Amino acid sequence: MTSPRQGRAGFPVGLTLIAALLFAGLCALGVWQVERLAWKRDLIARVEARIHAAPIAAPRSATQADEYRRITATGSFLHDRATLVQASTVRGLGFWVLTPLRRADGTILLINRGFVPPDARTRYARPTGIVRVTGLLRLTEPGGGFLRSNDPAANRWYSRDVAAIATARALPATPTYFIDADADPRADALPVGGLTVIRFPNNHLVYALTWFSLAAMTAGAYIILMRQSRRP
Repeated sequence: MTSPRQGRAGFPVGLTLIAALLFAGLCALGVWQVERLAWKRDLIARVEARIHAAPIAAPRSATQADEYRRITATGSFLHDRATLVQASTVRGLGFWVLTPLRRADGTILLINRGFVPPDARTRYARPTGIVRVTGLLRLTEPGGGFLRSNDPAANRWYSRDVAAIATARALPATPTYFIDADADPRADALPVGGLTVIRFPNNHLVYALTWFSLAAMTAGAYIILMRQSRRP
């Protein structure tokens, strides 16, 4: 007599349902990773096009779609309101030098002029007069970094939080982005610009193959168990 919890061949219905749900779930995860792969490749292509395009005038505001766009701005630096933000770069530990740039219309742009090592935090170049800055548009980094929060009162900065820096330095009309300045043609110039890291981890194909492999293993294990249950 066949148990109500078994199929005609005596295989448990509950195990069949579990195997089906697990197989479907793993396949869904694999499909999702394939979709993420297409999205990531499109993102990388768009960013590559932005960073190699001719620079445009700095916009008044920016969104995620503007990140890494090449832009240019003209104005004079306010060196007395510069902010040093802790940095970890290919050149080692040190600081980013974020200096306000006052434009002709009175608006302020925050410029990441580049990296300085700890022993050069007070002896980097400070150009005067009207300057032209070209670089990549970067969105604000609120909160902090290095697992630590920014402490404006103590002048300790761990991320390039435009709004917080603007408030601490009493900067008016500051957009919520900054410019990563290009490298100075002089090899020994400080700060060292052009150190923007543009890296998008793209492991979605590996993840997709992993999920589909697990789905295939689930189906194979189910078939083996089902065949064994049919033996006398």
